[in-house]
Amino acid sequence: MQYVKRIILIVFFLMFFVPVAGAAALSERLSVGGILAGAMQCQSLSGAAKENNACEGALPVQPEISFRPTRKDELFAKVGLAAGNGLNRVSPFQIASWAVDVSDDLTDINGSGRSYLLTAWYRHEFSLASGSRLGAIAGIIDATEYLDNNAYANDPYTQFMNAALTFGPNTFVPSYDLGAVLDWDIADWSIHAVVMDVSQNIDKNEYIFYGVQIGYRLKTALGVGNYRLLLDGTSNDFLDVSGTRNTRHQFAILSFDQALGDTFGVFMRMGWQDESPMINYRSIYSGGVDIKGGAWGRHADNIGLGYAYLDGGNQALQRTQVAEAYYRFVFNSAFSMTADAQYMQDILRQDSNGEGGPEGFLFSVRAALFF
Repeated sequence: MQYVKRIILIVFFLMFFVPVAGAAALSERLSVGGILAGAMQCQSLSGAAKENNACEGALPVQPEISFRPTRKDELFAKVGLAAGNGLNRVSPFQIASWAVDVSDDLTDINGSGRSYLLTAWYRHEFSLASGSRLGAIAGIIDATEYLDNNAYANDPYTQFMNAALTFGPNTFVPSYDLGAVLDWDIADWSIHAVVMDVSQNIDKNEYIFYGVQIGYRLKTALGVGNYRLLLDGTSNDFLDVSGTRNTRHQFAILSFDQALGDTFGVFMRMGWQDESPMINYRSIYSGGVDIKGGAWGRHADNIGLGYAYLDGGNQALQRTQVAEAYYRFVFNSAFSMTADAQYMQDILRQDSNGEGGPEGFLFSVRAALFF
């Protein structure tokens, strides 16, 4: 395909010709930045009805602008553009193998009729006693920026690509709709509270989302660790498992990350979801290891190894397994490339034909430029 050739050309251009880049401060108050990323993904599968073997590319671009009229105020906006969908459109798996906003995600966002504009918000920071900070945000927001954080498994541009290792897919934390955030840091404790009015869910209903994350930052001789509890829910606007009446989503996630010296870090997520509505997964258990490149003289590089097990909910899926390994080669503070391998398996509840579900390997080369 023509756009795949363009992606390959852009990746090689970035690799050989891009100097050290970074967010540009146009003045003391105004700055612009963003990310340009590209990935070529190939899959070799068995048990799938179609597209057992395919190679597809995607090129998302997300420029952003920030204006700070005072030290305590900020106006921010980010737009998203993309060429291609990677394997997300043709893959038979329930979970996306690259958890970014590809071409299909950027039009009629959440059924709102809005396209390309991802976030646009205003933030004010309040003066509090020494050692604490309170920020308030209102506008079009992305709840994943404030909830379900993790130091080693949170960024699909530089860390794991698969959504099972980037976020907790047994829950859903919405993005790109009207909402408000309270962000409170008190010494080593943090509290993030989010409420959103989301234009449309899978049942074509508008709904309210709310979430609270409580975190604690632990400093030991081994290194810094972060320990979080996330409690989320929605309004009564989702069809229940019978499909005859509305109910709400309720879920909880524990998310941990801990440095183990200068070379190793570990992470873990555990999440559970109420089974009243129609859900694909009722629980998730994931974890992994981050290995910094200082062990072999490449201090900025890292290796990521992760595994996720998702227990099926009340729909067709019985369980899903994901294993992922990547090596990230860092050229400079702005540009990196990653070689990534994933194994995915969806086990379906057995029907009269005895179909077990797709499984196989997915291989990717990813480039990311922060500008």
